[in-house]
Amino acid sequence: LTLFLLALWAAFILAPAEKTLGDVQRIFYFHVACAWTAFLAFFVVFIGGIAYLRTRDVKWDILASSSAEIGVVFTTLALVTGSIWAKYAWGTWWEWEPRLTSTMLLWLIYVSYLLLRSTLPERGRRATFSAVFGIVGFVDVPIVFMSIRWWRSIHPTVVSGKGMDMVASMWPAFFLALAAFTFLYVCLMVLRSSVERSKVDLERLRQR
Repeated sequence: LTLFLLALWAAFILAPAEKTLGDVQRIFYFHVACAWTAFLAFFVVFIGGIAYLRTRDVKWDILASSSAEIGVVFTTLALVTGSIWAKYAWGTWWEWEPRLTSTMLLWLIYVSYLLLRSTLPERGRRATFSAVFGIVGFVDVPIVFMSIRWWRSIHPTVVSGKGMDMVASMWPAFFLALAAFTFLYVCLMVLRSSVERSKVDLERLRQR
């Protein structure tokens, strides 16, 4: 809560208004933070999938599946906040340019991951298929990140070869938003993993 209050203060009061878009640009801090958190969540899915295939320990499946759910939520928020920004910046809610298209594909991949899990009732089989799917699906994360560098894109960049593409007075809002959303992800992971572990324990008790 403290981090979010600081991030809101920095974004709406401390940071200057952008010259072209004005106050609408302030959504950028939360849009990027959502995208970063989604990338982090899917990286954890990737690591959890590899660890599960190597150890067959259910804790890694719990880690991966919990992170996938949270990642889908943050990807949805990134798409929504990005669309709001695009309406004012480009005059349209959506543009089929590389960054947006690859992000939509990322969202579809991990929604499919969750749907796959819901269709496989046997835990071991579900965990194995999900691990493979999560590992392969992560390939789209670096594609999303690099899309504006590999192809022609109207999407703005945050970091270029010259450094941060923003004035220094915007940095506190940017990094505070990243910190707040990252910490929120950790809190949600602790809660969601705890719920999933309880489900596993309940299944084991029923089998006795």
